[in-house]
Amino acid sequence: MLIRNKNYCFLFLLLFTISLQAQKNKKQVNNVPAPGTVWTAEKANTWYGQHKWLTGANYIPATAINQLEMWQADTFDPATIDKELSWAESIGFNTMRVFLHSIAWKQDPGGFKKRVDQFLSISAKHHIEPIFVFFDDCWNKEPLAGRQPAVKTGIHNSGWMQDPGQPASADTTIFPSLEKYVKDVLTSFGHDKRILLWDLYNEPGNNGKGDSSLPLLTKIFQWSREVNPDQPVSAGLWAWNLEKLNAFQLKNSDVITYHDYQEASLHKQVVQVLKANGRPLICTEYMARTRNSRFATVMPMLQKENVGAINWGFADGKTNTIYAWDTPTPDGSQPIEWFHDIFKKDGTPYREDEVNLIKKLNGMQ
Repeated sequence: MLIRNKNYCFLFLLLFTISLQAQKNKKQVNNVPAPGTVWTAEKANTWYGQHKWLTGANYIPATAINQLEMWQADTFDPATIDKELSWAESIGFNTMRVFLHSIAWKQDPGGFKKRVDQFLSISAKHHIEPIFVFFDDCWNKEPLAGRQPAVKTGIHNSGWMQDPGQPASADTTIFPSLEKYVKDVLTSFGHDKRILLWDLYNEPGNNGKGDSSLPLLTKIFQWSREVNPDQPVSAGLWAWNLEKLNAFQLKNSDVITYHDYQEASLHKQVVQVLKANGRPLICTEYMARTRNSRFATVMPMLQKENVGAINWGFADGKTNTIYAWDTPTPDGSQPIEWFHDIFKKDGTPYREDEVNLIKKLNGMQ
């Protein structure tokens, strides 16, 4: 879940080339978009201007190890969600990025949608408009319904599941069932004002998949345009060497979303290049303390640049994201410095200075 390419000259050249292509494609779209087409930059910027500066976190309740444990009927935990979203409200967050899962829908479409609706009601109570994520190429390859794996002590995201999985994401024979899932959810909630945005595919091409994720990425954009929700759709840039995927995502996203775990000065350069697209920017993943991507430096920069700021990690829990991606701690001892996350299990901040800064930037102080 990071930008891995460290050849910055290549990065800028690639982004600039993609940006020019996106601008060319943008000019070919009429000022008033027809149903099922990419929003014009003007429409996207009007939408963005109707919202306060967007801030939040990637969210899963501390009691869930992955998306399935969050959404399956037996382990859905509205009490914890309500409690934790009250913490988010208390520091001025107005959005949270939340991963769905197709298997939870497949088990019981009606029950799944009722739980999504309940989550939205809790979010609205706390003045939060979530971003929902459909597919995901990160972490464990074979998601299964039912009881989810136990936490592996000291291992970052030990139980997180891809969706639909690997090699399932390249199996075109299951695309019709995935289409039913995506269209059912979008049809049910595509006019729901409690939802901010649809993030169609998290980090396509991760786990070595590369361009093999392009067919499913193409399909989910097609399916979303056929439903034509009121909310914008996007798929975030995350690895600059995936040229075909990046070009497709930029061309087809209403709003540009991206991930960046670099220090503030390098992150700002990425922002400046992406602004060439003329569309709103939302950073949907940042903040890894031991990599020097910090609230104290990155969040003020994003506010100054008017870029939405959604960090990874919220409350210390079963996902174990206080530990770094590549630094397991088998004895489960506290890391010298937390990698992600803002709150301890009891709701007290990991760092008071960070929470005070977040409140200040969100106009709470």
